[in-house]
Amino acid sequence: MPPYQPSSDWQFEVPTSGSKRLPPAARYVESLTHQGYGFEAAIADLVDNSIDAGARNVVVSFLRDDDRLVSLLVIDDGSGMDDESLDTAMTVGGREGYSETALGHFGAGLKAASLSHADSLTVISRTKRSPSAGRRWLTARAQADFTCDIVDPGYCQDLVDRYDGLIQWHGTIVRWDRVRAFDTVTTGQADRFLNDAIEKLETHLGLHLHRFLARDDFNIDIVVEDVRTKEELDHRGVEPLDPFGYRVPGRSGYPRTYTAPVEGAGEVALTAHIWPPKSPLVSFRGIGPLAERQGFYIYRNDRLVQAGGWNSTRSAEGHLALARIAVDLPNEPNDVFSLTVKKDGVTVTPAFARGLEQATDGAGHTFAAYLQEAETTYREAARRATEPQRKAVLPAGKGIDPKLRRTLRDELPELDGEDPIAFRWDTLPSDVFFELDREEREVKLNKEYRQVFNGGRRGGLNDAPVVKSLLYLMVNEIFQKERVRAVHTDNVALWNSVLVTAARCELSR
Repeated sequence: MPPYQPSSDWQFEVPTSGSKRLPPAARYVESLTHQGYGFEAAIADLVDNSIDAGARNVVVSFLRDDDRLVSLLVIDDGSGMDDESLDTAMTVGGREGYSETALGHFGAGLKAASLSHADSLTVISRTKRSPSAGRRWLTARAQADFTCDIVDPGYCQDLVDRYDGLIQWHGTIVRWDRVRAFDTVTTGQADRFLNDAIEKLETHLGLHLHRFLARDDFNIDIVVEDVRTKEELDHRGVEPLDPFGYRVPGRSGYPRTYTAPVEGAGEVALTAHIWPPKSPLVSFRGIGPLAERQGFYIYRNDRLVQAGGWNSTRSAEGHLALARIAVDLPNEPNDVFSLTVKKDGVTVTPAFARGLEQATDGAGHTFAAYLQEAETTYREAARRATEPQRKAVLPAGKGIDPKLRRTLRDELPELDGEDPIAFRWDTLPSDVFFELDREEREVKLNKEYRQVFNGGRRGGLNDAPVVKSLLYLMVNEIFQKERVRAVHTDNVALWNSVLVTAARCELSR
């Protein structure tokens, strides 16, 4: 390149005089800890890696030592990694390329998601052809000189063996230690913190990965584990939370698919839905404020990466609360849609808005007409007489199967900010089927009669769903009362008498 000659004319190309390599400073790692990852989004990013590794089962485990939370693990039975792959995985931006169907995108998710919440990140993995191996990043060491520790091979195998029911020939364990949120839990508040954290995580994973969870060959479980005894203190299977999972559409003729010609991305399909008005379903009301959940639900390789919002094409308004549109991003690279690093939103260029203006279905209906019909459906429902309202209840907690809890939340409004009702089996007098512990908000069931409900099988945390659900409905009001009246005490005595007799009849059959 000839040397630069000063000129008063505008330079359309910036002249250069050479180049030099400027690798990132070690302090760059500090920026990873300030990416703004929410707790649930960070865990979801780790589960994305498990899915990319072909995992069929993923377990998120909160490790508890008495009243103290000590660690968090994400365990999967994916293909695993050898030493070389581990080095790549623990390098910022280490992945040079992803397949078209991969959920990973930037090569920073594992590190950024983890270090946003924990000061120690350990990854241990094994493949069919390589032994267990591990790497650890401590935030302080990484900030100093990008140093990554090699985990002792013996410990790697010990941890893999601890979860041999899940990891058999291959799999990966991501371990978080010194989790900052855990340090904020004060004495006696571990149960409350865990219940709130797990509820939010269950909802986030159920929503953003609902297409995967709807398949028969993929499962996510959330457990609380006693770090010393290995006993499971809580176990919840994550259920798919389909944002389009209504039973009957809110308007005839929907869902309807429109095609938008978007310059730079080609024809983009928009599957438009109108929710039934006043739906009590969790997938409508339980995934966030309705004003934020209207609009576009954007998927990338079946993973939900944006749950609502209009992407600057219009403003949110109450009358469009029933409008939700599913959009699958094109597989081909384009300059119109850009995914955020945290995979919690998509930015679009004005070309998308122009495409919406021209979007129609095969019968000539326009996207603009769809928005009008969604608004009309909302207004018509608002003018109709108020529907019967069910009384709000205390939420269902530990001991009730997650599927059952989801149905209860769908059917009954819950009181905000209240501790849930939990169930557990305990030693009680033979003439007592259950007791109410109002202080702990717990229903104790007589374990003498547990076999009646398990058909000879070993009972689990969420067993006997029929009797637990009935008792939940029967005693909910009693737990809500400040004082228990004589009529409530008499009802409990009556129910105990009938249930004990019924259980004994069943045992004698």
